[in-house]
Amino acid sequence: MALEIFGKSTPLSEAQIALLPIPWDATTSYHSGTNKGPIAIQRASEQIDVFDGEFGDATSLGIHLAPIDPEFEIFNTEARLSKSEINSFSEKINQLSLKLIRSLDNGTRILGVIGGDHSVPFSLIQHLSENTGGELGILHIDAHFDLRKAYLGHTHSHASIMYNTLQLKTPPKSITSVAVRDFCEEEMNLANEDSRIFYFTNSKLKDLEHSGQNWKTICQKIIKTLPQKIYISFDIDGLDPALCPGTGTPVPGGLSFDQMNTLIKETVKSGREIMGFDLVEVSPAENDREWNGNVGMRVLYKLCGWSSVSKGWLSIKEGDHK
Repeated sequence: MALEIFGKSTPLSEAQIALLPIPWDATTSYHSGTNKGPIAIQRASEQIDVFDGEFGDATSLGIHLAPIDPEFEIFNTEARLSKSEINSFSEKINQLSLKLIRSLDNGTRILGVIGGDHSVPFSLIQHLSENTGGELGILHIDAHFDLRKAYLGHTHSHASIMYNTLQLKTPPKSITSVAVRDFCEEEMNLANEDSRIFYFTNSKLKDLEHSGQNWKTICQKIIKTLPQKIYISFDIDGLDPALCPGTGTPVPGGLSFDQMNTLIKETVKSGREIMGFDLVEVSPAENDREWNGNVGMRVLYKLCGWSSVSKGWLSIKEGDHK
């Protein structure tokens, strides 16, 4: 069964993009509620105009939103009730996620995960890194490095996702973190010591802008660190918190929506191929008039569209503008 997303319900057999919602936020360390992100994004997506002036109609390719497996919600509830068992439940989440991801993959589809906290894409990264023989590079948009070995005793914490991916049997080739601005000394040391890690802190991006470099030029510096095949790990708190006030760990600074879109667009124009992506940490807040879900679903639509352009399934429509 397929859920409706962007106004359409597409069976898996007819879809070139498959999205897996994972409503898990038991490792959240500040504000909870990211488990409600997938539903908030789905509901908000009902009102989007599916024609995008940059790449056309991504829904024409078929976007399948898998139903939420009830075990995710059961695990999340039980983990929150017994906090000492969160590591055990995290393992269960990863195992179930990997099983579902493999069931969605036909070898050609673009795969995406909708969180949930930032621990949830671990299995998708594992799956795609293995499938590419470790040639996968991660474009990581986030306010945080997520390079902690563990956080609050949780080994599969939202603050540890990038550290954990580097420990995989077949790890990604590289990680390029963009807009990071809240991290500990241990994370900075690891980022400087590990040759697989590249980073552009928020302060570095601002320094480049203030020295007179335009955003497209800065994007090219970021893109040069990426291999041919990439995965986008998108924590919504990588954006200016005015765009995502409900997110679990908001931090001042961050990218504008347009900067985010230009970075991904320029990455695709460079010839990089997007193999998959995640969108995490979207958290609806009371009386926000669906703002968090609205911004989240628009980021998701851009991820679907630009990933499709990178595969050659859609084309950039820049020439249509006078």
